[in-house]
Amino acid sequence: MALVAHPPSAFLHHHHHHHQPPLINRKTTPQRLKSSLSQTTSVPLTNTSTKYQLPLLQQVTSLCQSKQNLPQALTLLQQQNSHHETLDSPQQKEAMGLLLQACGRHQDIETGRGVHQMVASSTLFHDDVVLNTRLITMYSMCGSPLDSHLVFDGLEKKNLFQWNAMISGYSRNQLYEDALMTFIELVSETEFKPDIFTFPCVIKACGGILDVGLGQGVHGMAVKLGLLGDVFVCNALIAVYGKCGVVDEAVKVFGFMSEKNLVSWNSMICVFSENGFSQESLGLFRKMIECEESLVPDVASLVTIMPVCAGEGDVEMGMVFHGLAVKLGLNKELMVNNVLIDMYSKCGWLSQAKSLFNKGDDKNVVSWNTMIGGFSTEGDTRGTFDLLRKMQVEEREKANEVTILNVLPVCLEKSELLYLKELHGYSIRHGFQYDELVANAFVAAYAKCGLLCSAQLLFNGIENKTVSSWNALIGGYAQNGAPRNALEFYLQMKNSGLEPDRFSVGSLLLACSHLKSLHFGKEIHGYLLRNGLETDPFIVISLLSLYLHCGKSATARVLFEEMEDKSLVSWNALIAGYLQNGLPDEALVLFRQMLSNGIQPDEISINSVFGACSQLSALRLGKEAHCYALKAFLAEDIFVGCSIIDMYAKSGCIEQSRRVFDKLRERDVASWNAIIVGYGFHGYGKEALELFGKMQAFGQKPDVFTFVGILMACSHSGLVEDGLKHFNQMQNFHGLTPKLEHYACVVDMLGRAGRLDESLRLINEMPEEPDVGIWSSLLSSCRTYSALDIGRKVAEKLFELEPNKAENYVLVSNLYAGSGKWDDVRRVRQRMREIGLQKDAGRSWIELGGKVYSFLAGNNSFTGSKEIQNMWRRLEEKICKMGYKPNTDSVVHELEEDEKIEVLRGHSEKLAISLGLLRTSKGQTLRINKNLRICVDCHNAAKLISKAVEREIVVRDNKRFHHFRNGFCSCGDYW
Repeated sequence: MALVAHPPSAFLHHHHHHHQPPLINRKTTPQRLKSSLSQTTSVPLTNTSTKYQLPLLQQVTSLCQSKQNLPQALTLLQQQNSHHETLDSPQQKEAMGLLLQACGRHQDIETGRGVHQMVASSTLFHDDVVLNTRLITMYSMCGSPLDSHLVFDGLEKKNLFQWNAMISGYSRNQLYEDALMTFIELVSETEFKPDIFTFPCVIKACGGILDVGLGQGVHGMAVKLGLLGDVFVCNALIAVYGKCGVVDEAVKVFGFMSEKNLVSWNSMICVFSENGFSQESLGLFRKMIECEESLVPDVASLVTIMPVCAGEGDVEMGMVFHGLAVKLGLNKELMVNNVLIDMYSKCGWLSQAKSLFNKGDDKNVVSWNTMIGGFSTEGDTRGTFDLLRKMQVEEREKANEVTILNVLPVCLEKSELLYLKELHGYSIRHGFQYDELVANAFVAAYAKCGLLCSAQLLFNGIENKTVSSWNALIGGYAQNGAPRNALEFYLQMKNSGLEPDRFSVGSLLLACSHLKSLHFGKEIHGYLLRNGLETDPFIVISLLSLYLHCGKSATARVLFEEMEDKSLVSWNALIAGYLQNGLPDEALVLFRQMLSNGIQPDEISINSVFGACSQLSALRLGKEAHCYALKAFLAEDIFVGCSIIDMYAKSGCIEQSRRVFDKLRERDVASWNAIIVGYGFHGYGKEALELFGKMQAFGQKPDVFTFVGILMACSHSGLVEDGLKHFNQMQNFHGLTPKLEHYACVVDMLGRAGRLDESLRLINEMPEEPDVGIWSSLLSSCRTYSALDIGRKVAEKLFELEPNKAENYVLVSNLYAGSGKWDDVRRVRQRMREIGLQKDAGRSWIELGGKVYSFLAGNNSFTGSKEIQNMWRRLEEKICKMGYKPNTDSVVHELEEDEKIEVLRGHSEKLAISLGLLRTSKGQTLRINKNLRICVDCHNAAKLISKAVEREIVVRDNKRFHHFRNGFCSCGDYW
């Protein structure tokens, strides 16, 4: 007679209960089980006052309702045996069976071991089929499949129920390979045929290892055995096909089913949901409600469909399902409440999510994690950490790995470093740092907070570095100002034998973009082509960004056109890329094409449109874009508001900028910066300083960008002392470290005021090396004040930094020309010809009736140029009577006076003004744009023209705006 497997020792239980067991050693013997029995400690006996009042079975049934009473039920059974009381053996068997089921249900493995000992030591029950099957199931439900295996191996004869219990146990504990091996053993070494209880567990195991081919094989076996009519088998097949992404096969199985239960519908809805078929999920849910069976959605139905609403951001549909949950009385269910919180959080309705969370009587760790994740997604650092602390203080639920992963995304700045270290310490104390996802997330978080050394140290401490671990570090370096380190660690990863994935490649392309390394970027592109990764949308957008950063707009456009499915992100990337490469016209054309293709723009799209209008100073187009943003409810976004303010300012309408600013519901630092910079760009220094004072009075703390606007405003307005005062306050009062752009503003401000020695001294005392912009600014001031000696020194520095830039030679040539050094002028121009450089021609453009008209200096090829020349002749006659005299010093060529006057007549801004007066009605403001600094002669002429024709003329040159009204300019002749 075979011996049933005895319960294993306490040591074995402890080890395998807390750790997932390895693949099972199938050579375990019954002798090993017998030797372990003597080590088991029996449960102490206690008096049970009710044992004589109720029959045994009834008492055990009552005690099995709660986990804390299970030991008492075991004691009751043991007392019956110890007192040798006469029991009906079927009743005793049923009582032990009930207790085993309760132990599995409540995961009370210790009480289960006590029952096991009773079964093993009983001559009556030690080989009972039902009890041994329930022992196998109990151990697997308690998370100890090794113990299940020991019981199973101890059976001399096994029936199909026990094989099924074993396969089910492995599958339940995610030991899918063991489940499949046991199934293979069942069909190859026994005469049993798998039944409707076998196949669902085996099919689940196929899904667990994501082997769709094996799943199809099992599917075929079920067909041959005639089991495909069983609803549970079909439900399992639907689930496995969905998990493996083979949606068509899942649909076929679902359609084939003659009988469908609620699980069938839920499974199919889940397949659609998890594979991105949101509309199909919603449609199937409706069909389920309307079907002949009149099925009523349950908790699983709502838990499956609600993430679809969250993923789509469809809060209205989510509210419909919320109402359905209330109507069905399911809204109080913990899982349903959790998924409702998640839906509202992901749809941006955080207050509603918080309300549901606070009203919930029962909360588990998922509830807290979901709510914390909502705050984290909104970027609310304080709210996230406040809720985390509340969770730790008020509830029995403690933070787990998921909690940490939800909190870490808010740790983005150095200011959050203390929070980050607090989290890290907690994770170390609770052993979370050994979790791969947590460790990788901490590497990324330290990098985002600027502690790249700490990120690397943490990375070095990871024992088994996966591709994801390397990605965290490489991405951290690429995204946080150390692209070369990203490339170096990528090479180290390759040397370690690991191959990059799509995330590695994305970080590499980002690093190449920052470095503008087209050569290495092309190598990566070649790798992608060789490995068939070039069609991945994420990778293609990264490639677009690379080529755009490297100035290869045409190549980026080719990649874009080759994309089969152009997402909004890809459209936005190319539109923004055109803008960054100085191609605003192309950006606007592409935006129109996007609209005609039925793609709805978002805040990023419309920001690029406003940026293009700003570059072109295209006021009419900018107004149209503003109207579109208002109709599409995009103007309420604070970043879009800033772009609108900037667009109007750079289109010459600073008053409209101010009106938009004044109407903003919320004003953050960026809003104040936009309007202050706008006033600065127009040379309204006093107004900019007044706004700066109001900004602080409203409690907004200025940042480095605020001071760029303030210093620019002071520079363009000649408010030198105010500018120096604020430059000092920036460091001493506001604790901000000046950057190159701040020094550039101060150098320009001092240079415009003729304080060239102070300007040069500041450059020499700067903590950073001055860039080309700073030296160019000083050289321009030297030309204005004919400071030849300083100018020569500055020119030497400029040529050291950029020896092949035409603009530098033009500045030096103009310096010499202004001092009458024509031999030096010829020498500089000869050098330009030798190295193949050409001066940018002066160009002006004006927008009339939605069309942009462009003029080149001295170019009379424009249609209607004769009419324009005649208009200028008439204007010249008028302003000469008002005191205009051509300033021939503005011509930096060695020509006769008459020739110089003729050159001045061909200046592009004069041609643009003439066309504007011809094509517009009386009193309409003219808005002219120029690619170079407006010359003194054109400036003088424009002032007088504005008075002669009683019009406002707004000219935007490459430095600032000039508002000409009634014979005066807003710059006060200081530019």
